[in-house]
This record gives sequence, C-alpha cells and structure tokens, in this order.
Amino acid sequence: MSEYIEIQGGAALSGCVRIGGAKNAALPMLMATLLSAEPITFKNVPNLADVSITIHLLEHFGAEVSFHGDTIVTSTPRLKAEEASYSLVKALRASFWVLAPILARGGAARVALPGGDAIGTRPVDIHLDGLAKMGADIKLKHGVVYATAPKGLRPAEITFPFPSVGATHQIMMAASLTPGRTIIRNAAREPEVVALADMLSAMGAKIYGAGGRDIEIEGRSELGGGEISLIGDRIEAATYLLAGVITGGTVTAEGIRPAHLGGFLEVLSAMGVTVALGENSVTVSRSGKILPIQVTTAPFPGFATDIQAILMAALTLASGTSTIEETIFEGRFGHVPELNRMGAHIQVQERIATIEGVESLSGAPVDGGDIRGAAALVLAGLAAQGTTSIFEHHHLRRGYESLEAKLTGLGASISFKHGEIDDSLAIGC
Repeated sequence: MSEYIEIQGGAALSGCVRIGGAKNAALPMLMATLLSAEPITFKNVPNLADVSITIHLLEHFGAEVSFHGDTIVTSTPRLKAEEASYSLVKALRASFWVLAPILARGGAARVALPGGDAIGTRPVDIHLDGLAKMGADIKLKHGVVYATAPKGLRPAEITFPFPSVGATHQIMMAASLTPGRTIIRNAAREPEVVALADMLSAMGAKIYGAGGRDIEIEGRSELGGGEISLIGDRIEAATYLLAGVITGGTVTAEGIRPAHLGGFLEVLSAMGVTVALGENSVTVSRSGKILPIQVTTAPFPGFATDIQAILMAALTLASGTSTIEETIFEGRFGHVPELNRMGAHIQVQERIATIEGVESLSGAPVDGGDIRGAAALVLAGLAAQGTTSIFEHHHLRRGYESLEAKLTGLGASISFKHGEIDDSLAIGC
C-alpha cells in the first residue's frame, strides 16, 4: 500500500494564503535556547516534521518543552548530555548546529556529522574552523566531531571564505555566551540570520551589523529568556506565489516581508509577472506567457537556492529557453528527471540547467526527492493536464504546513491518497 499526493491539474489558482513561521529561522532559534537556563517562548511556530525533530533533539539535551497551538515554550535548566549521535542528527542536517550552544555552555560537545537532504556536498569545515579560532579543541574521529573548551571559549575575529548560513548561526550562538567581542567577517546576510541575532540580543547579548557582511557580537557569561515571534517563511511564500504564476492566476501571500524575498522579486518581474507589494504581503498575477530568463543562485540578497527547483517548474512553460546556474549546491538538480517525465524539456550540464519551454505539461507518477524538489513537482502537477501522483511526499511535511489545505483554498484539486497506482500509469501507457 502506497501513500501519495494526487493532483488534478489545470485550474488557475487565485486568492490569499497565510504564510507560516519560517522553518529556517525556527531551527537555529530553537537550538539557541540551549544557551540559557531561562524559559523562552516562541510564537508563530510552524507544525513541521523538521521542527518536531529539533524539539526531540532539545529534549535529549535536557530541554523541557510545552506546546500551545503555534506557541512553544522551552527551557533547559541544565544540560543533561553533551553528545548528539548519528541516530539523532541523520534526519536533519541543521541538527549539527547544536554543537555551538552545547560547547559554549557545557565546555564539551560530541556531535555526529550531519545528514539531511541529498542535494550535494555541504561541508562543515567553516563551522569548525570558526570554533577553533575561538579556542575550541576540535577533533574528528569516525564521523563524529569532538569539541572541548574546558576553560571556556574566547572572543575572536573570524573571516569566512564563504558566507555560510550555518556557520554564521554557529558562531553567533557561541559568541553570545562568550564574554568579549567577536567579529564575523563575510557573514551570511539571510533574514534568518537577522532573526537569530534579534533573539540572542533579546536574551542579553549585544549584536551589531546582522544583515550586513560583518557582524559584531558582545557576549555575556549568562543569557536570559525572552519571547519571540517567528518571521514569515520566504520559501513557502515563493512556492505559493509561483503556484499562481505557473497556473496563470492571482495569488497573495500574507505574513511575509517583501524585503525577505531578496532577488526573487526581480526574477518575477523579469518573467513578465505583475508584482504588488504590501507591508507584509506580496501579490502576483500573470495574464500573458511566462518570459524566459537567465538566473544564478547566490547568497542573500541574491536569488535563493531553495527557490531554484520551484522556479524551474514555472520556467518549463516559458515562451523560450531559460537557464538556471546553481552555485550553492552542486547536487540540487535531482528534480529534473521527474519534471522531464511530465513533459518538460530540461538538460543539465554540470551546474547549469537549460529549460526549453513547452506548451503544456502532462500529469504523471513522480517521486519527490527532497523538500524543494517535491514542491516543484507539486507546482508542475497544478499546471499539468491530467493527474499527477507524487510519491516520497514525506519531504513536503518537513517544509510545508497544511500544504493541501492551503492549495485547496486557492482552488487547487489536491488530496492525500492511499493505494496502489495503476501499473499502466507507471510505465506511461
């Protein structure tokens, strides 16, 4: 018996959709609670598999967590462990970020190298080099990072060779519980980095420059609690906006700051999409053909790699040939064969995908290989003629809360199914 998502394509989606709290902000912020013994309250928390995995990880280290709708209260009076085994971190790459708070507060940490999506090599050398500059003794044995700082970490000036989001999270967390001034140069500038900086500041650290290339952290020997409301999820917002674009409708994403979408807004305009911005909303509409574009993924404020797959789905129906160059993760084209099964014409050479627009897509059984790749298949299914069945859909539960309900509210025909797919469909007859 298989479980899959079934989509009947062809309807132009229209209406408003409320965007949930940002998953990529929630994960590091939840892990940062390990830095303090005081309770911290989070509001606007999305109900996602990745959030549940993170909470389980926090509880392993001694956190006490309670839920009230979209509100989570967590406190860690004392750390009860210093090790995160592979069985704990393999399901979620971001689990590796517990290294910094455990090391900074407890003086020692053992964390297995991370797992997560199969979208390319994502080394953690930048994380470890930064912590080493802060005085940590780092050893790597049998796939486990052993880090110790028995006399505590020390402030440092650290220059990243690449503006790594994860490494910026790690060093900001470690530095916030390290008295003195730490400077991160060539830091990541993503909105989620700013959100974590705001949280750490509310807990007692003083952080300057978040959102820019250099971040200065004045750390403290102890941090307090606080109350945090999560920012809207810019990747979720982009997904629903592109659902409107690919189906030729008008969609408003509410609960998202337009500035958080960075270069994506320019990409929409280049595609011939009409874009209207509100204080906390974005509306898109399309009446003519999607125009072909050339785009390259880049760190914020450039075009986000997390939007690459869903943009590609929309470009399959463009009136010409588009290219997408993936500069962040070399393995992030796993969705291409599945889109081609639906009638797309996409070729990949090294890190560049060439998308030749077609008149229409055709529904087909496909597999979602990662969160954003699966979302791309959802968008393709919404625009395709006939029925699309998406297997391996569990990836979507990691990044999208109430996906079917939100799309149904926009006029989509999408549902969760149990059963065996017809063999004739599977072989394309």
